[in-house]
Formats: sequence, structure tokens, C-alpha cells
Amino acid sequence: MRRVSQSVEDLLENLIPVETTWVDDHALAVIEMLKNLPHKEEYTREDVRGLLAFDFPTGTTVIRLFLDLSKDEYTIRLKSLLVPGQGIGIKRFSADPETYLESLEKLGILDGMSSYVNRKTHWSDVLVERLKGGRGSAIKGQQRGRTLEDTVEKVVAEVFGNKNYDSRCRFVGASKLSTEKADFAIPSASDAHILIEVKAYGATGSKQTDVLGDISRIVEEKRDDTIFFLFTDGVSWKERVNDLRKLIALQNRGSIQKIYTTAMMAEFRSDLDSLKKSLGLGE
Repeated sequence: MRRVSQSVEDLLENLIPVETTWVDDHALAVIEMLKNLPHKEEYTREDVRGLLAFDFPTGTTVIRLFLDLSKDEYTIRLKSLLVPGQGIGIKRFSADPETYLESLEKLGILDGMSSYVNRKTHWSDVLVERLKGGRGSAIKGQQRGRTLEDTVEKVVAEVFGNKNYDSRCRFVGASKLSTEKADFAIPSASDAHILIEVKAYGATGSKQTDVLGDISRIVEEKRDDTIFFLFTDGVSWKERVNDLRKLIALQNRGSIQKIYTTAMMAEFRSDLDSLKKSLGLGE
């Protein structure tokens, strides 16, 4: 074989699309189960039992489709309705099918099945579902994160005034030579006394380790006397407890002043009011 020198242009000219398909054996089984599902005006617990008893993994996917839930969303919601520590797999279903099926009913499976099966469809519905399955899932996550940011910003503005903070900015670090991103810097990004970062778990497709990295970079960049708050939420944290422990460890050693959730909003506002007075910030 002769030694050759290749160029980017040569490779670009020889690139072709890598064709693939979304259909695998599991998808085929799901499609088959959907096609064989009897058409009814209303469905009962026995219909759901039949799906899981016939093929539990396939039946579970069919149920998720009717509920319009991602795998993570389905897992978290179903776990919250069952006895902790016993899982949601086939062993859990076999051990106590009635409780399992009752929990699925609480999630709305019977209404979901009736609604989808009896819906009159239009050709555009297929394209809408493609849109939803593509960019729709990403948009949903982004909106979840932005909603939490907007909720926090409303409180910040009410406490400090609209002109006494910078949002979605890069604050000047302790060295004065570099900057780092933060959602809110009070009173300004150039002289931050308080930093607030908002993280809705599951807000985007990014790995949760990226969230930890963002927090760590803020901790490393800020002045030691700059107060740093983390505002987070999302029950998906329950599936990543070890990552949450790492954030708690940062808080316990003083790198993060305090971690808040939406349920702690009154506490968050009270702490900001207190800091406004003690630091002489805002209007």
C-alpha cells in the first residue's frame, strides 16, 4: 500500500449520508401490539393487565405512549405511586398486580387509551407527531428551564428592582481577568455581591455532569466573599441522588451559600430581603 497525503476536500467529496432506521425488534413488537389492540369506546383495567401480562417490556412502552411520557418521566411518576425500593419492573407487577394497575390508572392510562384510539386523525397529525418527537422534546426541556428562570427573576426584580441586577450574563471573576456565566448577578456582572444559578434538572438533553461542571466553574471563578445561591427543581433529581449529594457537599463546605427549590420560594425571598438590607443593595 502506497503512502498518500489526503486533504479535507477529497474526503468531503466522498462523504455520503449514513442511512439508518428507527425500527428495531422492540419497535416492531410495539407496533404489532398496537395493531392488535381491540378498538373500544372505553378501556378497563383488564385491558392494561393484558398488555403487561402478554409482554411486559413491550406493554410498558405502549402504556408510555398512551400516557405521552418519556421513560424517565414514566419511571419517576410510577415510582412515586408505589412502595419505595421495590422498583417498577415485571417482578413488582407480578408480586402485586392490582396495586400496580391501580397506580397506572392514577396516571391516566384508561383515559389515555380511550382518547387516542377514538381520536379522528388528520394527515397533519402524523407530521405534528414527528415534530414533537424531534425538536419538540428539546423545546419542552428548554421551556421547563426558562420557566424556572423566569420565576426566580420575578422575585429578584421585586426585591432589588429591575435595574439592580444583570441576568443571563458573564460576571467578572476574582482575578478581574476572566469571566464566567451565571443566570443572575446582583447588583451587576462587573461587581457581583450575589450570584444565582438556576438549574431545572432535565431541562435539556445535556448530561447532568454538565450541570455539576457549570456550578464548579462558578465556584472557582467567583470571589470568596461573593454569595452564591443555587436554585434547582425537578423530581428527576431523585434518580440522580449521587449528583445531588455532590452539590450538597459544595453547600456544606460553603462554596454554595444555599440551595433552593420552588417549594422554598418564600424562604428564598426572605433571604434576599435580608441580604438587601445587610449589604445595602437595590432600591
